[in-house]
Amino acid sequence: MTIRIAVDAMGGNGPKVTVAACLDILKTHPDIQINLFGDEASIKSQAATFPDTLNIFHADESILDEDTVATALKQKKQSSMRLALNSVKEGVSDCCVSAGNTGVLMAMSRYVLKMLPGVSRPAICAVLPTMDTKKHIRMLDLGANVEASSDVLLQFAVIGSRLSELVDGIGKPKVALLNIGEEHHKGNDTIKHAAHLLKEHPLINYVGFVEPNYIFKGDVDVVVCDGLLGNVALKSIEGTSKLIKSYLKNAFTANLLTKVIALIATPVLNRIAKDMSTSSRNGASLVGLNATVIKSHGGANRKGFAQAIKNAYHEAIRSIPEQVKSGLKTEE
Repeated sequence: MTIRIAVDAMGGNGPKVTVAACLDILKTHPDIQINLFGDEASIKSQAATFPDTLNIFHADESILDEDTVATALKQKKQSSMRLALNSVKEGVSDCCVSAGNTGVLMAMSRYVLKMLPGVSRPAICAVLPTMDTKKHIRMLDLGANVEASSDVLLQFAVIGSRLSELVDGIGKPKVALLNIGEEHHKGNDTIKHAAHLLKEHPLINYVGFVEPNYIFKGDVDVVVCDGLLGNVALKSIEGTSKLIKSYLKNAFTANLLTKVIALIATPVLNRIAKDMSTSSRNGASLVGLNATVIKSHGGANRKGFAQAIKNAYHEAIRSIPEQVKSGLKTEE
């Protein structure tokens, strides 16, 4: 079975990164075909030859970071992002990957591909590390919806649970709601009602509230929240990671002795850097849509963008949207 992946070549760092990542993926995945959308001349300038499993589709326009949703939808119908999504809608591609403007990608995906039945809003779902380096968690929503009702949080929980089951292979994944405390009386009315809905849902293994400082313990598999809390948490995590790296660098370069210690500790430091690397976890799912769409970080490097393509491949080969749809059927 060949998985056809539409790639927006112009998003993020552009063809220099996206084309190289596509070529890397095709070397290791013979069952992938890539449909690459963007400026043909820019794409072709990145390699002398291209394999038969990579098709180039010229796009006259590209989405800019400063473009508004209205501008993108109305005035940039020939952009690389729009054409890539159109190819999924038309059945030419099975899924889509882009590092472009997040807000535009979300709105354009919703407009072109539509939502799954029973889903009112899309969500951004990403994989985050835990203290157990062999385990990770899924967290959603990470920024698509500033506010979310109890019913929407329930939808996110079902989607996150199904992703954890189907992609991560976890039986009866533990689902928790992000809150300011673990006690049942903590939080606002929305999250309290959401807790009741999750507890009563037959397809969700709800384990209660989880506080931000316990997300990484690895005691749960899926963390659910609205986009405001999720985005603040995600950016706090990114900032803390940079702070730790800065402290380590300053500590190991303070004097000659610490530099020698750093040299001895290099294998350990490299392991820590690998475990904390965002490249190995790049690529968030835009869940709730009728097809798989993966959002790569705009600043992703070659390795990171390749990981986003891998994520799209793994979701598409499992027909995740179709599988999620079955989980959205609640008891009547």
